[in-house]
Amino acid sequence: MDNQMEQILETLVSTRILSPEDAVLFLEGLDSRPDIEESLYQAAHRTRLATYGTDVYLRGLIEFSNYCTANCNYCGLRAEQDIERYRLTEEEILAQAGAAYDYGYRTFVLQSGEDPWYTRERVVSIVRGIKERAPEAAVTLSIGEKSREDFLAFREAGADRYLLRHEAYSKTLYDSLHPDMSYEHRIGNLRELKGLGFQTGAGFMVGVKGQTTEDLAQDLAFLQDLQPDMVGIGPFLPAGGTPYAQEPAGSVKTTLRLLAVTRLLLPHVLLPLTTALVSLDPEVRATGFHVGANVLMPNITPGAGGLKYKLYENKRFVEGLHPQRMAELEAKIEAAGYTMSMERGDVRR
Repeated sequence: MDNQMEQILETLVSTRILSPEDAVLFLEGLDSRPDIEESLYQAAHRTRLATYGTDVYLRGLIEFSNYCTANCNYCGLRAEQDIERYRLTEEEILAQAGAAYDYGYRTFVLQSGEDPWYTRERVVSIVRGIKERAPEAAVTLSIGEKSREDFLAFREAGADRYLLRHEAYSKTLYDSLHPDMSYEHRIGNLRELKGLGFQTGAGFMVGVKGQTTEDLAQDLAFLQDLQPDMVGIGPFLPAGGTPYAQEPAGSVKTTLRLLAVTRLLLPHVLLPLTTALVSLDPEVRATGFHVGANVLMPNITPGAGGLKYKLYENKRFVEGLHPQRMAELEAKIEAAGYTMSMERGDVRR
């Protein structure tokens, strides 16, 4: 077993390959091998430095609607939730993007629930408007499942990136989390996005009800197959009023291990330190950067939108246009030995 752990890590580092069987053995064996865990983190750190240096890229996050037609069992925005809903107008979104561009941001992430009010035409108009106001900025969409025709229209309008977490590559687990959604459609969307030339983001939760180490191994195998440009990995956090409200939160340690493994599997990947992870452990940033994370998403949603976009309890975020909060963030990044960057931060392959 001891030699196996070392051999698996050596193979992962040298070949960027991890079989599902080895992934299960490795992830489950780390609890008894702190020396291998530290070697994993050091290898991930070296890989991150070789690919992206010490840069930590900032993305200005605009959560523009918390309406959602889906009823995912874990999500605080699910259609049946009794929460205060909001939508930003196109003018509000463009004004906020313009202010953030003037502040220095060169990437915006537009995120919402599955909200059909924002039709293809409205999204296209928003993307074009941002590109006109902020010509050097990258536009990332995170607005759920769409048709191929929608994706093509968004791409032609100037959208550069699209985030669509697969959440669980195990169909059994996926179906248990998303009772009214199609596993095949979600995975198909990710492949369509890649084919249309988007910088494509996938990702999954850690520690959600029913998840096994074998499920996590399937997620890692899917990432090796898809070769996404971005991967969001965060712990499950319960949201009051949902079917999973009483379930325990996911593990910080397991999430960090999976970030490190993902950095080694996909050296080029843009790897966010997710809001969920920071919400669970506010002091995790330095460790997260050390194991391979290189993206942060300060919240630039105007008004109280960021507080109303309540995916889970006790959400923590940095106000991305608040000079004092941003100075504090930069100081923390620099104290950890990294460099805050507001550049576009495109994927490096």
